[in-house]
Amino acid sequence: MFAIAVTLLILDLPQPDSNLTHVLSHAWPTYVAYLVSFATVGIVWIEHHGMMSAVRAINRRFLERTLLLLMWVSIIPWPTALAARYAQRGGPQARAAAILYGAVMLLMGLSFALSWRYLDRHDELVAEPARAAFGAGTRRAAAGALVYVPAILIAFISPMASLGLDAAVAVYFAASRSEVPGLIHRAELPPRA
Repeated sequence: MFAIAVTLLILDLPQPDSNLTHVLSHAWPTYVAYLVSFATVGIVWIEHHGMMSAVRAINRRFLERTLLLLMWVSIIPWPTALAARYAQRGGPQARAAAILYGAVMLLMGLSFALSWRYLDRHDELVAEPARAAFGAGTRRAAAGALVYVPAILIAFISPMASLGLDAAVAVYFAASRSEVPGLIHRAELPPRA
């Protein structure tokens, strides 16, 4: 699902028939939106991989939370395309696109935090050496998601500033440690019984 989402992002990049230099130089919001969304999906994939590296068993409730996360991840290309299209135009459409973009990112982040929280509360699903890390993972995911609330509010005033804050979230998570302390690699886990 992550690979499909990032693949769909590329489809909205400009493919001009003429005036290539002019079109490419004026399409910068499309490239910025693509980079922010690609980084965000990539970071969520890395964080999800880290979380799953310590999962020893799954149940239906955890799968439902994961499916919710995947739903929001799969939607990301749509508001990305809208934000890119309306960013330079300004006005109500740009505000609506920036609000939609921030709302999808918020819901994606909250659904990810729900997965972390569920595993934090169900020790039987997590390898013992990594259990203590799931509280930190929950807090990290929730904090990342909640930054989109100010981004949504800022969108009412400045859609470009809102998209800038969305980009700052991606940059922060890309630059910060991508693994929650205490998580272990699957190769380090004892074999399943």
